[in-house]
Amino acid sequence: MRDPVAPGGPVPQVPRRSVLTSVVAVGLAACLPPGLSACTGGDRPEDLVVAGGEPGGFYLEFSTLLAAALERHGVAGHARAVATGGSLDNIAELRAGRAAFAVALADAAGDQSGGEAAGIAAIGKVYENYVHCVVRKDSAIRDISGLAGRRVAVGQPGSGTSLTTPRLLEAAGLGTSTDAAQPSAGTAGVEHLGLNDGIAALKAGTVDALFWSGGVPTAAIAAAQQEVALELLDLSALLPELRRRYGGMYDRVLIPEGSYPGVPAVWTVGAPNLLLCRRDLDSATVERTVQLLVHNAGELIPQSTLGVQFLSAESLINTAGIPLHPAAAGAYRKLHG
Repeated sequence: MRDPVAPGGPVPQVPRRSVLTSVVAVGLAACLPPGLSACTGGDRPEDLVVAGGEPGGFYLEFSTLLAAALERHGVAGHARAVATGGSLDNIAELRAGRAAFAVALADAAGDQSGGEAAGIAAIGKVYENYVHCVVRKDSAIRDISGLAGRRVAVGQPGSGTSLTTPRLLEAAGLGTSTDAAQPSAGTAGVEHLGLNDGIAALKAGTVDALFWSGGVPTAAIAAAQQEVALELLDLSALLPELRRRYGGMYDRVLIPEGSYPGVPAVWTVGAPNLLLCRRDLDSATVERTVQLLVHNAGELIPQSTLGVQFLSAESLINTAGIPLHPAAAGAYRKLHG
């Protein structure tokens, strides 16, 4: 992925919802036949579950919109989103057959036996996830090395954040300890707190930093910024080491100025966020879902988002090595000839 601007260069303007909808519509809408209106009760599933994420986070918001669109456009008789801990929980829901669709980080999907071997396939990349390392502005922490000897919220068990954060800390040369009360020199004391509990702990001063992987802006972080001044740490220097260890699934991405009130633009680490399904999901449902992503993209952009790299026409098929469902691959071949 190309950097939006060179370091030190001008910060790009953030595209708005109408711009994104136009990009998707112009780039894709003519490529697939409409077809969604042909769905009938006899050839569609009666109930679909979309595994989401934590309240206040992007996953659950997107999954709720997707479930509503699946039902509204007749892809399923009924569809609903369910709250979960995040990526790892969502993959477990797919494996267990309790969900047909889920959103998950590509690194989490790749860590789960490569997707196909686990009975999981990709529908497409739906947006980029941005790793937030949030600290209080009144702290002395200015970079990730400053987390040595500090207490850090690293994500709820079952979340993608709980997988990515230890990788970031290791890439920074920091050890981790579950004794968060008295971490040793060169070590961060970790607490497995999710978004909402982590924010509460950061505001109370019981943790010094919060890691979160989500969209921009994340509503719960924006709300917390109204109560206590926060800062985001630049994590982009960790990218070479991350890529050396884990391959090219991580990107250098920019959280634009204005994403959170009073917080300047900051470079960080991003990972593709994928819409996944069970590999045995029927082909008609998969193809209709691809059509939904293409023709009704504007319905799937959460109100809270600035729209950064969301449902990009270029990136839907960029699933970071996680195999596409065969029916999704066929639909995209129609798109690209």
